[in-house]
Amino acid sequence: MRSIRNMSESAATSPTDHCDQAETVLEVRDLTTRFKTDQGVVTAVDKVSFELRASETLGIVGESGCGKTVTSKSIMRLLPEKISSIDPQSQIMFQGCNLALAKEKELRRIRGNKIAMIFQEPMTSLNPVFTIGWQIEESLKYHTKLNRKERHNRVLEMLRLVDIPNPEKRIWEYPHQLSGGMRQRVMIAIALCCEPDILIADEPTTALDVTIQSQILKLMEDLKKKLDTAIVLITHDLGVIAQVCDRVLVMYAGQVIEQGSVFDIFHSPRHPYTQALLESIPKSKQGQKVSRLPTIPGIVPSLHNLPAGCRFQDRCRYSEGICLRNNPDLTQDSNNSDIRWRCHFPLKQAH
Repeated sequence: MRSIRNMSESAATSPTDHCDQAETVLEVRDLTTRFKTDQGVVTAVDKVSFELRASETLGIVGESGCGKTVTSKSIMRLLPEKISSIDPQSQIMFQGCNLALAKEKELRRIRGNKIAMIFQEPMTSLNPVFTIGWQIEESLKYHTKLNRKERHNRVLEMLRLVDIPNPEKRIWEYPHQLSGGMRQRVMIAIALCCEPDILIADEPTTALDVTIQSQILKLMEDLKKKLDTAIVLITHDLGVIAQVCDRVLVMYAGQVIEQGSVFDIFHSPRHPYTQALLESIPKSKQGQKVSRLPTIPGIVPSLHNLPAGCRFQDRCRYSEGICLRNNPDLTQDSNNSDIRWRCHFPLKQAH
């Protein structure tokens, strides 16, 4: 596959252009995002920290309202500034630039080019009055120096890459003429046409049937290998996490409450919330009587009325007095720095 970067960028590169050679391609430190509401200011993302490494898939999982999407849009700086703000102490380090403090001109250079995003609803994200080809080509116009013919060929190449049949015909069609799975593939083509270093996928398989979900996930995994792109995958589906992710970030009420490798999270969860999520996965064993699916009692707390202590304490089966008073800090495993949890009484590690 011919590289857009080689065709559109000059031979001279800045020091930041070599950042993709480093082990860490994105470093988020103490990301805090607040919203202005009629009831006052609320903190939707509270001191979230993580690293994204080259060519890996990092999953961010949690119930609706836990801050997953706000985290991703904060990284891209896509939240409306009239009602939202990122704490000035936050750091979103990418290629030597703190995106939390970056000017709009710098953000425009990075968005869609170095960091791209697949949004949750392709039907509302795609413009209904422009053709598929026009919408893919738009990013190429802004971020590359390709001429009209080269852009056209590149659009066809991307449609083939995401397995859309008969691209010569599809390029002239409108979003409403495509199925949900096809529209999601178009969103992936738009996101990847400039070969970004990082792809943020926000619930990319929502509202798709199981067969199409599997195809989309396999497609993303194949494209990651071909283009050497690191992926942040946001989902509430632990089955998706198990299928495609290398590491996992578990969020609850705006905070990271556990992180680790997929193996550690699934086999040795330390936080009761992670354990409860895993227990809620439907399990089918031949010959066994189907029992009622376990659920987590209660709901995610309102940002306007967060508990004084641990944010999970009113839903936790292990809650004690200290949990009602003090919100625990993230604790790092002494033997593995990738494993962290936020709990006064962490679960024992499985053997």
